Amino acid sequence: MSNNLVTVAYIAASALFILSLGGLSNQESARRGNLYGIAGMAIAFVATALSSQVTSYTTLIGAIVPGAIIGSVLAARVAMTSMPELVAILHSFVGLAAVLVGVANYLQPESSLIGVEATIHQIEIYLGVFIGAVTFTGSIIAFGKLRGLIGSKPLLLPARHLLNIAMLVGCIVLGVQFMTVANGLQPLLIMTLIACVLGIHLVMAIGGADMPVVISMLNSYSGWAAAAAGFMLSNDLLIITGALVGSSGAILSYIMCKAMNRSFISVILGGFGEGTGTPTQASQTPQGEATATTVEETAELLNNAKSVIIVPGYGMAVAQAQHAVSDITNILRKRGTKVRFGIHPVAGRMPGHMNVLLAEAKVPYDIVLEMDEINEDFPDTDVVLVIGANDTVNPSAMEDPNSPIAGMPVMEVWKSETVIVMKRSLASGYAGVDNPLFYKENSLMLFGDAKQNVSAILSKLSESNNQEKVTKELVVV
Repeated sequence: MSNNLVTVAYIAASALFILSLGGLSNQESARRGNLYGIAGMAIAFVATALSSQVTSYTTLIGAIVPGAIIGSVLAARVAMTSMPELVAILHSFVGLAAVLVGVANYLQPESSLIGVEATIHQIEIYLGVFIGAVTFTGSIIAFGKLRGLIGSKPLLLPARHLLNIAMLVGCIVLGVQFMTVANGLQPLLIMTLIACVLGIHLVMAIGGADMPVVISMLNSYSGWAAAAAGFMLSNDLLIITGALVGSSGAILSYIMCKAMNRSFISVILGGFGEGTGTPTQASQTPQGEATATTVEETAELLNNAKSVIIVPGYGMAVAQAQHAVSDITNILRKRGTKVRFGIHPVAGRMPGHMNVLLAEAKVPYDIVLEMDEINEDFPDTDVVLVIGANDTVNPSAMEDPNSPIAGMPVMEVWKSETVIVMKRSLASGYAGVDNPLFYKENSLMLFGDAKQNVSAILSKLSESNNQEKVTKELVVV
């Protein structure tokens, strides 16, 4: 394929990638956005494979076929609950690829580059390897935290910020040495090791409640790593694609931090919680006694309610209860009950996690609302059903200034007439913060597995619905 045709194909792929991002910004158009992205990637892949730069198809096929098989098997087997850690580990692959491309580029430099062009290329290699190394190890730590292999609490070493600054200064000094010595492989490899340690330390210092932001942030890093690899390989499409991913990931991270009332910079440089400073007083310990309820009482409350808001969390994803929740929604709506869903920006372990689950269960898009859209409606709601959510419905964020999550906007479910919280126990959530919602007077706790309880509620509602139909038929007769 001629260079002109490759350029045209790359322009078409870039346009499709932009359309894909536009489609993914809305639930109704997300499927179309995915199709645009798939088409763009297919065009980019075929054009690159047929370009004059590819000289050995045996090597190319030998690399592609095993990767395609492994990727297909993993994608087919992964559950929605494991999607966040899959995304994290895929980001690490992008970072590792950028490191390998950078080192390979240095070991086999382009002879046509001289003077300023050669200097710029050296800077591209160094920055690409640095970003890739931070992304690689940071994503592995994020994978470990999401998988439960590493504790969710932040690792707060003494003088950790000075340690980060020292590592950055060391990388800059090594960069100067890399640019000035005849053989810069040694400073390049030493910088790679330091950058790997920096990636580990940065993500280890971020607490569990901030993990959705971490995933988004690492997505941005992987984009910039891909863009850096594009500069090293003189591949315009890779530069454009990396820039799109990097900028969109950064914007999403900023939006999520704003929704959590967190500083974007502070989250990246050490998370929050114990690291935000020493509170003047100890955080309040929840007082009172939790009131347990039953499936029968829950079904009766839902039957008698005129308005219901369902607030899902990661517990619903783990239990895979979204389909039964969708069936409950259909029954209540047919009875004339106003049912809506409230989604917190960081519900689950990944941005949009709950939206994807509800879309999978065919919940109508128009009744799935974001926190800012629905928070003011809780005082006029009869029943709120909280399914597996904890930190995102914790009133201590607003009521306890010494809480580790103080100031974080949450779903104000306690303002409704009745709150039913479905959880296995009274244990704290992923952020490790106790939840006083469980002990409020209008809160009821429905303990047990979310899927079993939701299925039991669905059964009770179906029975009640059938009895009402029979009664109406008898009255008509």
